[in-house]
Amino acid sequence: MLNRLITLVAFATSLLHAADPKPGEHTPITFSESPPHSEALEVKLRLSAAETPPAYDVKKEVFDILLPKNYRESDPHGLFIWISASDKPAIPAEWEPVLAEKKLIFIGAHKSGNPRSVFDRMRLAIDANFNVRKLANIDPARVIVSGFSGGARVASMLGVCYADIFPATICCMGVNFYTDVATLDGKQTFRLGYLPHDDFVKMAKTDCRYVLITGEKDFNLPNTQAVFTNGFQKEGFKSVEMLNIPAQGHSPPKAEWLKKAIEFIDAKK
Repeated sequence: MLNRLITLVAFATSLLHAADPKPGEHTPITFSESPPHSEALEVKLRLSAAETPPAYDVKKEVFDILLPKNYRESDPHGLFIWISASDKPAIPAEWEPVLAEKKLIFIGAHKSGNPRSVFDRMRLAIDANFNVRKLANIDPARVIVSGFSGGARVASMLGVCYADIFPATICCMGVNFYTDVATLDGKQTFRLGYLPHDDFVKMAKTDCRYVLITGEKDFNLPNTQAVFTNGFQKEGFKSVEMLNIPAQGHSPPKAEWLKKAIEFIDAKK
């Protein structure tokens, strides 16, 4: 009986947190509404996907939100939407002061890792974007979708297919593109990962900003270089940067590199 009471109290506390995020504290949060952007048919059409997205209900999903400690409703903030490669939406602790300094609200979904359907991972990011804008004072020009490894690949697709709602993308050690891209030595070709609608491609090329982060020892380095040079640059994207970190392997970059990426995003706004 006591254990059941403790569980009920914890659940009630979770609901309280869901309604009242505290600046400076990681807070679990749930949402009750999805925008038309995340409807199954819309996602399928934007990706030109042959398969149909699975059933999805945002009310059953849990997100983690972090408002900077000094957040004030009167002061517009950016939004940093994280797509994890694992089931937990964790980022390196050293990133948090950078996000606070740059006035970015963090949000990431639980159970949005690589094993989950790519359609769901996209919808979770779309729903986070939609719902946090209703809770906080968000600068729409500073909405960044980001991720690591497989999460970065999902972010890269959102950054083009949903150029109308994701004006900036930071890909850490992983990126997809919508054309075949050859490595710089021409010895390998990476096949296209999705087929976005032409209207959103046009918007992405002129209005959106992208940073691709990789490393000298990252096994995705050839793929990232190919996408940067023979993808984004070749296709005429206006604002794209690649950061190749010395001695960096396939792991999240240090805070200084995240800061460089955000500063590029903001400078090109």
